[in-house]
Amino acid sequence: STTTSGTTPTESFTTTSGTTSINATTTSTTSTTLPPSSTTTSGPTATSTAVTTTGSDSWWLCNCTKAICIEDNIVQVIPVICNPPPKPTCANGLSPVPVIDEDGCCWHWECDCYCTGWGDPHYMTFDGLYYSYQGNCTYVLVEEINKKVDNFGVYIDNYHCDARDVVSCPRTLIVRHETQEVRLKTAEPNTLQVEVTVNNQLVALPYKKFGVSIYESGINRVVEIPELKMNVTYNGLSFSIRMPYNLFGNNTQGQCGTCNNNTADDCMLPNGNIADNCETMADHWQVVDPSKPQCSPGLVPTSSPSTTPTQPCKESSICEILLGSVFKPCHAFVQPEKYYAACVFDSCVLPNLDLECSSLQIYAATCADQGVCIDWRKHTNGVCSHECPPGKEYRACGPIKEMTCKSRGQNDTSTKQVEGCFCPNGTMLYDSGVDVCVKTCGCVGVDMIPREFGEKFTVDCQDCICLEGEHGIVCEPHVCDQKKVTCDGEGFYEVTEVNPKDSCCPLFTCKCNTSLCTAKAPKCSLGFEVHSYIPSGQCCPVYQCVPKGVCVHENAEFLPNSSVFVDKCQNCVCTNDVNVNTQLNIISCQHVPCNIHCQPGYELKPVKGECCGKCVQTKCIIHTADNSELILSPGDFKNDPHNNCTIYSCVDVHNQLIASTSEITCPAFNEESCKPGTISFLPNGCCKTCAPLDSSTPCSVRHRKDFIVYKGCRSVDRVDLTECEGTCGTFSLYSAEANSMDHSCSCCRETHTTEKHVVLKCPGGHSVSHKYVYVESCSCQDTACGRPQSHELRENEENDKASALSRVKRAISLASK
Repeated sequence: STTTSGTTPTESFTTTSGTTSINATTTSTTSTTLPPSSTTTSGPTATSTAVTTTGSDSWWLCNCTKAICIEDNIVQVIPVICNPPPKPTCANGLSPVPVIDEDGCCWHWECDCYCTGWGDPHYMTFDGLYYSYQGNCTYVLVEEINKKVDNFGVYIDNYHCDARDVVSCPRTLIVRHETQEVRLKTAEPNTLQVEVTVNNQLVALPYKKFGVSIYESGINRVVEIPELKMNVTYNGLSFSIRMPYNLFGNNTQGQCGTCNNNTADDCMLPNGNIADNCETMADHWQVVDPSKPQCSPGLVPTSSPSTTPTQPCKESSICEILLGSVFKPCHAFVQPEKYYAACVFDSCVLPNLDLECSSLQIYAATCADQGVCIDWRKHTNGVCSHECPPGKEYRACGPIKEMTCKSRGQNDTSTKQVEGCFCPNGTMLYDSGVDVCVKTCGCVGVDMIPREFGEKFTVDCQDCICLEGEHGIVCEPHVCDQKKVTCDGEGFYEVTEVNPKDSCCPLFTCKCNTSLCTAKAPKCSLGFEVHSYIPSGQCCPVYQCVPKGVCVHENAEFLPNSSVFVDKCQNCVCTNDVNVNTQLNIISCQHVPCNIHCQPGYELKPVKGECCGKCVQTKCIIHTADNSELILSPGDFKNDPHNNCTIYSCVDVHNQLIASTSEITCPAFNEESCKPGTISFLPNGCCKTCAPLDSSTPCSVRHRKDFIVYKGCRSVDRVDLTECEGTCGTFSLYSAEANSMDHSCSCCRETHTTEKHVVLKCPGGHSVSHKYVYVESCSCQDTACGRPQSHELRENEENDKASALSRVKRAISLASK
């Protein structure tokens, strides 16, 4: 039979297989090597049809046995024994895999087609050729050269993932098979979150339809096509494509190269030519993408900008892990140098995206594919950590397909492992499509809560029970047992509420809405406020006007102990005492205290607009020479008790009391010129007089200085006033009131006078001119005093006397000034 196995990169592809040894039942053994052109089936089929054979004819029987016609209908049955073929070396550095021959009995080695991509991005072709490419279009990763499968291919959508638009990262991996197009799209840049759509419709995993199976395997999303024995993995940062050599050998093209275990033709262009390097080749595998109009397949692409750092770059310490002891167990199976170079490139070009983690991740995944598990993330100081959702735990090496309650008991022959988030020890995944870890396999419903067999529960208003069997959860409508309520009374209305004890059965209750009440709050008078209360069992409030505990005065409220202004003659305060009739606090008032005692000469008289009377002076208060007080009413005059020559008087001038003190100046008196026994005092009680020895002694003019007062007006300065006085015993003096001389019944009279002028100042502030009589000389003259002859004369005489007395008093008053 013809079989294929790996070849060295420098040799043309050749066919090698193990030698088939056929041992006869006899002692002799015949070994035959079948010609390369012969083909075999996967196993013989026994039939009962009569067949005529000749010597040396042979055919396959079941159970890897072969029948040979010897002669004369003698058939020799020979069991097939396979010798292990030599193990070839795979150009991609991976271990070859054993593949059963078509006869179903023997096996041979093959180098599977294994292409990976990661970072920004870096590629490892099917034959292990490493290169980096920074295009931002959609490209062919794998297509068949000779189309054997309808609508088959794997494509990648790259985008610029740095601010300079220099480097690219994978965004979407696209797998096409017959009628389905699967898209594995990175949900968020530089993360392991991947969305899966089939024919542009979001699907939940696991998904299986029309020969395509999609499921989660650790951190990866896996697309399997069992008919083609191929799978594609993607996790947002890296991808891998594994295809069997016996179906796709020498029949692949695209950025993953030609799968033939020879790197020489990995950079093949769409026209079959070989490019100088794979970076140039990768540009030519653009496909039409409506979302990227700038990409034009078929045109000669522009050269990509150089991503080589202009200055020496110190690679991230993360990259050193690839060459160190952490990954050392894998070095014998997968060489780390190309992954290290990719890591250094990512850490230098995009130091802030932590893309170097993708180099470690894809290398670890490749190691796991070769059966070497490396727990590497804990050695990155948290830079490449992977967080798991609640209820899951991270494992560097977990099963490709996690065991579930549904798959329990099925034999999983796969020994390969992947990293990811798995159920903790002691639990298992309920089902591949139900991401819930359970301790015991019962039921899990739409609420994603594990249930034990026989457990009863309520979900979505269904009474359910978890039963052991195919259907698991059996439900029936939830039954509510409740009574309807009737809401009577003003303000009440019916409402339906969620029952906190049973959300499926609403509670019918009566609620109170005071806005439905008709009673309105009254307007209370001053000093009162509205109080309301709701009687037990009712909704609407009852209103009352209750006293505030304040005093009210003139449309104002006063708090207890505060002052209340009633009028200025009273001090009022609001008390805490309550008037039982008005229910208001009582205002207590006291009259403002007044002074009711006045000093002598003053009287208490009311003042309009004032609370208290005012002490008003009504009498003149005169301080005598001996420091005693003399009180005189207006118009009174009085001699000093100890000196008759001093006269005190009180005058009311326009409601102004003027007290005056007059000193009587006596004329010269010589007792020797008096007749003995005739010396006496004049009527003023001050000056002495006597009968003169010589009656011819003339009277003389007496001068004095004083103020002139006339009709309330007064001279500014004292003026020189004159009068006649002498031994005659009589006198004549000037009366300002009469503006003439007053005469007593005496003989000492003026004989010559002149008229003088003086300016008087009045209380109103104005001035008047006044004339008065000035005596030049006096002489003694006889005066005849006759009696009036009629009533009119008598009345005039009485008036004259009264006027004369008044003038005398006035003269004394003026003399005192």
